[in-house]
Amino acid sequence: MTYRSGPQGIRQPFWTMDMPKQQAPGTAPPAAHRALRERAQKILDILEEMYRDARCSLHFADPFQLLVAAILSAQCTDKRVNEITPTLFSHYPTAEALAEAPLRNIEVIIRPTGLYRNKAMSLQGAARRIQEAFQGEVPRTVDQLLTLPGVGRKTAAVVLSNAFGIPAFPVDTHVNRVVNRLGLVHSKDPVKIEKALTELFPEERWGRLSHQFIQHGRTLCLARNPRCPECRLRPLCAYGRSSTAPKPPS
Repeated sequence: MTYRSGPQGIRQPFWTMDMPKQQAPGTAPPAAHRALRERAQKILDILEEMYRDARCSLHFADPFQLLVAAILSAQCTDKRVNEITPTLFSHYPTAEALAEAPLRNIEVIIRPTGLYRNKAMSLQGAARRIQEAFQGEVPRTVDQLLTLPGVGRKTAAVVLSNAFGIPAFPVDTHVNRVVNRLGLVHSKDPVKIEKALTELFPEERWGRLSHQFIQHGRTLCLARNPRCPECRLRPLCAYGRSSTAPKPPS
């Protein structure tokens, strides 16, 4: 696990640093907290049965490729990113190569992912930063990753969890939607969601569980017209039990 020094020299896991203060689970009414824990465990077990093969859908061969793919995935589907990256990596397979590439060449290749000018600048800026500050290697801490252009907490967590096996909980739009509908959190703020989920679930399941929430959001818990009647989580889901959710045919 990755740690850093907090106030008074206390060592804390990376995900707890620089986050807004939030009521700790232990300060909630004991019965309510116990019920939430029990429901979370049931959700964990069902998701494991439903999505045993859940994994990162971005294609990559090394940490640098995953970093690039994650930056490109902003406001773009993973499927489209996976169609673009083979061409990009065939021309620029390393941080050094991408750092020295003509910016216009990068823009032309990644244009189908959208926001291509900003993404091209972020990719090249990140590659140059990796070369200059990290000896050509993708850094392995959230603080260092956040110094790279185009990298936010979600991208940092994706890289840490999937490229290095370091416990982290990526929160994307699917995770945000699913956990709020389930009633596991009551916030749209990704940082607060990350903190709540890392307190609620065991760290050895964070990365895998994030993929399972994402897969659930893509297959059943859709943003529009969620398929609640087909969902095994419905009895445990605040949204699924509500009057606004679709009901099974009579």
